[in-house]
Amino acid sequence: MDLNRVKQILSSKAEIPVNYHGVPVWIENVDDSSQMATVTGRDTRDEPMPVPINDLKEE
Repeated sequence: MDLNRVKQILSSKAEIPVNYHGVPVWIENVDDSSQMATVTGRDTRDEPMPVPINDLKEE
């Protein structure tokens, strides 16, 4: 996924399904400079973790 799409998803009022390595996640925020997003598991609400935005996939 690219940075602009991550920002669109973050600002959207709609629930847009996103996966990280096949696991459904919520995008909590994004860091433009590092190209990293902080995500939590959509089903588990695990601890937030930073991931490369390129590894996020929109369903």
